[in-house]
Amino acid sequence: MNRTSLRLRPLRCEDAPVFSGWGGDRSFRQHTGWTVTSSAALYGFWLQQVEDPPAGLVRMAVEDPTVGELVGYVDLHGSDLGEKELGFVIGPSHRWGQGLGRCAAEAGLAYGFEALGVERIWAEALAANTASVRILRAIGMEETGRGGPGEFLGRESYYVQFSICRSAWTDDGDMPS
Repeated sequence: MNRTSLRLRPLRCEDAPVFSGWGGDRSFRQHTGWTVTSSAALYGFWLQQVEDPPAGLVRMAVEDPTVGELVGYVDLHGSDLGEKELGFVIGPSHRWGQGLGRCAAEAGLAYGFEALGVERIWAEALAANTASVRILRAIGMEETGRGGPGEFLGRESYYVQFSICRSAWTDDGDMPS
């Protein structure tokens, strides 16, 4: 699977029930840190994300056009126009382990560099979340340091920080000419 296998698009109101439905997946909630389990509360949260997104946050839906389904979302966050933080979520948990996370993260980098014109994208993942760390390394992001403490699945951990700049993305041949 490659970046072109998934499509990013703006969030729509009809996405709210899909995202809020992921709250019923216990494994998904545990891995992502979602604490709200009420479908109504999650639905309201996602409607607000569509209708009144937080300042500085670009959140795009991730669709798998081969099956015509919403499979996640990608965040590019930050008020600095030249730099954004990358985040990505694939759901529900039965979709994990299929390469969708890597494809979504790659699509997020491409969107940030190509559509938003940022110069640098950074990310962080808890060291104990080995799947996310592996994805960030696989998409060419360089480890830049150790962040603060955190917890993953009840285990104490710390954040591993990553970064990639536009020129490294271009130099790797990942950006279309």
